[in-house]
Amino acid sequence: MVTSEYERRIAARFATFDQDGNGYIDREDFSGAAKALLAEFGTAARSDKGQALYVGAEAFWQGMAGIADRDGDQRITREEFVNGAVKRLRDNPDRFAEIARPFLHAALAVADTDGDGAATVEDTARVLKALGVPEDTARAAAGTLDADGDGRIVEEEIVRAFARYFTVPE
Repeated sequence: MVTSEYERRIAARFATFDQDGNGYIDREDFSGAAKALLAEFGTAARSDKGQALYVGAEAFWQGMAGIADRDGDQRITREEFVNGAVKRLRDNPDRFAEIARPFLHAALAVADTDGDGAATVEDTARVLKALGVPEDTARAAAGTLDADGDGRIVEEEIVRAFARYFTVPE
């Protein structure tokens, strides 16, 4: 049962991970996210970037399952997600960011079309849109990620923002 405002906000984040909308988070949600990103940027799954993205997605899934899949059925229910976030991540948002880092790093590499180690605000919006974020929200969020206003988004900006979004403080 979701009781606090914090728990309600975390529960709302569940849908972000449940890519196929089947009511739980599983490995396929993570591999589906990788597939969508590769398609958006025309990157081959067998390329180095494609393989890194799939490896990052699997690592992210494993980390998430380790935190939240309490019954070990390889599916994370909304309740497990909320409880995992509340009990394990609220006091340590950096832990969540580190679980996500391999996927975020690989996603940034896919979106980094010129190889300079950063993605443009526009390409970051494309990533978010490919992951199911509505276009207007994706554009606004990507603009916000560019904390220093240089038009480029680097890994640390993404990781910090990701941790804040998914481990919202009370």
